[in-house]
Amino acid sequence: MTRPLYHQDSAALSFRASVQAVGDSEVALDATAFYPAGGGQSADHGLLRWNGGEVGVVNTRKDRATGLIWHKLDGTPPAPGTQIAGEVDAARRWRHMARHSGEHLLAQCFVRIDPAFAVDAVNMTHPECTLDLRGDPTEADVRAAETLLRETLARQRLTLHTPTVSEEELGQYPLRRETKVRGRVRLVIFKGEDGGFFDVSACGGTHVPQASLAAPVVALRTERIRGGVTRVVFMAGQEASEYLGGVYRDSRALAQTFSVPVERLTERVEALRTDLTDSKAQAAQLREKLARVLVEAALPDAQGLRWLELEDPALLVPVLGDVPAGEVRVALAPGGRCGVASARAEVHAGELLRAALAVTGGKGGGRPELAQGSTLEPGGFLAAVRGALASAHSS
Repeated sequence: MTRPLYHQDSAALSFRASVQAVGDSEVALDATAFYPAGGGQSADHGLLRWNGGEVGVVNTRKDRATGLIWHKLDGTPPAPGTQIAGEVDAARRWRHMARHSGEHLLAQCFVRIDPAFAVDAVNMTHPECTLDLRGDPTEADVRAAETLLRETLARQRLTLHTPTVSEEELGQYPLRRETKVRGRVRLVIFKGEDGGFFDVSACGGTHVPQASLAAPVVALRTERIRGGVTRVVFMAGQEASEYLGGVYRDSRALAQTFSVPVERLTERVEALRTDLTDSKAQAAQLREKLARVLVEAALPDAQGLRWLELEDPALLVPVLGDVPAGEVRVALAPGGRCGVASARAEVHAGELLRAALAVTGGKGGGRPELAQGSTLEPGGFLAAVRGALASAHSS
């Protein structure tokens, strides 16, 4: 069995131990500060050094049957009995501790907002962590929980305590959720200076020694993942600070292009969105007017077919609309875009277009009154339509 030094002090990243067993590119130690993956938290990485050797630790796992913690190495492992010095990757560990502590603290705030917001599952293996909650929290609930935690971390000194207690002693602690662990249970407690409990959870993970070190904890978005369960995506600690700083820098740069302060960026973007919507509506009206002019200028040929060759693909749909009884209208736009509109009972627009495309290549089809597609040979498309129309008349 490996003694888990990370349970004694999550901030202690250097240690000495001896090699207990050696496997395929793995070693098990008699003691370790490397946290094995579990409980939604990723494994630690780092280095093992010994007299004459050094290897990187690229993964850590616990064998629950034996209690041994195995360290996956990127080189040749030392022999059993070797005395080693271990060094946990500090940056990685602190990121993981902030994520895990942020999850505990945010979950507690959700419970304080509404006890129905119980944790269903968690994941802290990426900078964007997830907290799956029952009880259907709304966006207002998410913001209330985030605000409560922000105010708590700014105004209270919450200290980490990690006692291991017997199953019988659990009743003395206000656990946020019931634990399935039996026998001796490790608790993760964030306690105020007055001795009051802020959060108590059964947990084997690593955590920051002061809750404020997990700040800021920011809820980014929510996702409804299944009936009754809402996923809250959040970030914590240094990763959240870096993310928010990047968002601010990008927002400031964007605001400068619009000559407004950052706090007015949303207002400016909304104004531009309104202008864009109005401009699109005006452009659509102008296209409709232009389409009518183009249709009037294109006289029907001897087959009663009105042919239009367009300079803008956006005019394709407008010129094919409002076809009067007895007329067949055909249009070709740049890029081979094409369409047929028919107001003749005996002429099926979709069949006529498919027959023309069978000659010129391409794909398309549609309803009896309107069909659209794309031809590979724009130069021969009109002749193909006329040929197909003539065949339809003779059949």
